[in-house]
Amino acid sequence: MVYRVIGIMSGSSIDGLDVAFTELDDSGGKWSYEIKKAHCYPFALELKERLQNATSLNARDYLLLHKDLGKYIATSINEFVETNHLHHRIQLVASHGHTTFHEPELGLTAQLGDGSVIAALTGINVVSDLRSMDVALNGQGAPIVPMGEKLLFTDYDYLLNIGGISNISVKKESGTVAFDVCAANRILNMLATKEGKEFDENGAMAAAGAIHTPLLTALNNQEYYKKSYPKSLANTFGTDVIYPLVESFGLSTPDALRTYTEHIAQQVAYSLNGLHQPSSEKQLLVTGGGAFNTFLVNRLSAVLSPLNIKVIVPDELTIQYKEALIMALLGILRWREENTTLSSVTGATRDSIGGAVWIGQEA
Repeated sequence: MVYRVIGIMSGSSIDGLDVAFTELDDSGGKWSYEIKKAHCYPFALELKERLQNATSLNARDYLLLHKDLGKYIATSINEFVETNHLHHRIQLVASHGHTTFHEPELGLTAQLGDGSVIAALTGINVVSDLRSMDVALNGQGAPIVPMGEKLLFTDYDYLLNIGGISNISVKKESGTVAFDVCAANRILNMLATKEGKEFDENGAMAAAGAIHTPLLTALNNQEYYKKSYPKSLANTFGTDVIYPLVESFGLSTPDALRTYTEHIAQQVAYSLNGLHQPSSEKQLLVTGGGAFNTFLVNRLSAVLSPLNIKVIVPDELTIQYKEALIMALLGILRWREENTTLSSVTGATRDSIGGAVWIGQEA
């Protein structure tokens, strides 16, 4: 059966709203996909600043932002449908929302972007709030993409997404293991803005810098890296812990970028080292905005080569919209009342069906 679904993703790097129109085909339990159309809608500066400061808002302003982001998502969907002539072709919208508070040890996770507003303003049925059920079952609520990776990307042993936070999935005989590795693009982008740039294109500034060993040591000594999985990171780990640490060393921007790029590559290697059997070559699929960072990808290839792991960078649509694609699939699974999360990944007491359903279509 073919499903035509729009997947929506707002990543922790706050670089825009990813909208992907997908066709997903379930043929005898084997899934395939095609990203038919996709676009990234940049956030206006005012909205971006509100999202960056969301966790410091009072309750009223936080809820207003929840509504306003839902309205922005709906407006973007309507524009996307109009531009691509998709009227009456969309069966479902699956919106991840923008993660703010994420403290699973307290049973708390929150994503901005009101699903009811999206459904009301688009007239399309919507699935949102995909993490809460897993957290209610004592899970991390993250990562949630491994279910989609398990069904759609069967040819790869490992899958790494480098967004604001990098996360990795590892396929084992006992089940899929996945966890957040470290803060990634959020830190690199914050450093690049000091030079008047939104990001370090191709990692050019980082390539021109030098590794500062004391900073690299301090970064690698963070308590989070000593924890065993399942584990996950909140956006504030990068903004409130890591970025101030980097800044405290007073380095030039190129040196800070070079050191932090090395930190990302090393943490990926450390994460895989304890899970990897180097007897035969394995393939690591790299997606997310970080896959466009040529210097970072080259450093990953260099540190993973001794482990006999080959880094694969796919086509541009998959790089940029893989997570939106997977949100679309999770929306379908929720609509079909099938599991959307894996307890082997999140540590929940069981697999679960996550997501709130909002009926936008008239009865």
